[in-house]
Amino acid sequence: MSETHWTFLNVMKNRPPEKGISRKEAILTAGTRLFAEKGFKDTSMAEVSRITGAAEGTIFYHFKSKEELFLTILEKVKEDIIREFEKYSKETRFENGLEMIEGAITFYVQLSSAMENRFLLLHRHDAYELAKGNATCRRHLEAIYECLVDIFEQGVLIGQKDGSIRDMPARKAALIIFSMVDALVRFDTYNLYEAGGLYNELMESCRRMLENRES
Repeated sequence: MSETHWTFLNVMKNRPPEKGISRKEAILTAGTRLFAEKGFKDTSMAEVSRITGAAEGTIFYHFKSKEELFLTILEKVKEDIIREFEKYSKETRFENGLEMIEGAITFYVQLSSAMENRFLLLHRHDAYELAKGNATCRRHLEAIYECLVDIFEQGVLIGQKDGSIRDMPARKAALIIFSMVDALVRFDTYNLYEAGGLYNELMESCRRMLENRES
């Protein structure tokens, strides 16, 4: 990973907490942590009230139900992830499509660490259960994954044009790469295996799958 990549992630991860946040922002922050750590079903508005010091009536003034609070948080998770990837894409330059894929893999792994609670919330089963009957929840989840897969697909298409990536269905290749990267991140999220321990092997596997060895 280039020095530019690491600098961007370290700045993002070490941002000082914002001063003077509103009561609504404090509720969203506490809700994010609770939903990430305990899940949707086992989190109560009373706990959010206890952590923030806001009366339950104040919480319900901002959010009519626990479900609305969860959906608001999920929408913010979506916006945060998409914004950081868009910023990364604009600020980073690559020699070819294969390097772009490798950079995106590294950035995704590092972003999941910098946004630990948000990725833990995203990886919990609760959101997907809710999405079965809630169109808004489903749209937020689809937007997150579409954004991430699109980045890998774009790298494959660019690489096929510049000759660094072999001919293959770009969307399917992007889905396979994302599945491998996301699975590694989930190992780390659930404290089952440190993502860094398999990072080099993951990169090598993706490189072998994509690289155009005839060029």
